Amino acid sequence: MNKYIAECFGTFWLVLGGCGSAVLAAGFPDVGIGLLGVSLAFGLTVVTMAYAIGHISGCHLNPAVSVGLWLGGRFPASQLLPYIVAQVLGGIVAGGVLYVIATGQAGFDVAASGFASNGFGEHSPGGYSFIAALVTEIVMTMMFLIVILGATDSRAPQGFAPIAIGLCLTLIHLISIPVTNTSVNPARSTGVALFVGEWATAQLWLFWVAPLIGAALGAIAYKLFAESPNSAE
Repeated sequence: MNKYIAECFGTFWLVLGGCGSAVLAAGFPDVGIGLLGVSLAFGLTVVTMAYAIGHISGCHLNPAVSVGLWLGGRFPASQLLPYIVAQVLGGIVAGGVLYVIATGQAGFDVAASGFASNGFGEHSPGGYSFIAALVTEIVMTMMFLIVILGATDSRAPQGFAPIAIGLCLTLIHLISIPVTNTSVNPARSTGVALFVGEWATAQLWLFWVAPLIGAALGAIAYKLFAESPNSAE
């Protein structure tokens, strides 16, 4: 149970810190923290939580990561569903807290703001197509899993995994915020989409399917090139 509570709190922090920076600070007052600041905020949530709860739950904070670790032989199937439930709950609670904060500003419109939701087509920040969004989310999640599996490998330098993983997530956001607002995490997408409704919930399925496919591909790829009998040669 401690693991599930830790995952809930960790995902809460990721969504509140990452999406909160996008909703509250990205454009404030006229020139806010921008794309770079939001990207860094997401990376910092992972780094800080990895050191805070990594020794308790492994600090997945993401259903796609949990699935990828399971497929990579690093995580038991018996804990997969409880982890995902805890992560989604943490994301929704964070979305609720962010909603209360954001609507405290006079005139704030959740739907008009987008509320850091992920989207494609007319709801993509840069107007990117469905195919572009699909490919982006699959490839970015695949690379994220490869970095996670590599950084946490017993052969990797010890103690630096949180930094590598956090920087990877920062880089992913720098690349893909213009395309989809960056998901690579179904819990993060769900946590804010439910408060926007309409288009955000209608497009939410993509930000479950694509990250899960990407996570599976990342786990398979890492096992093929890094865990083969000849990988040490």
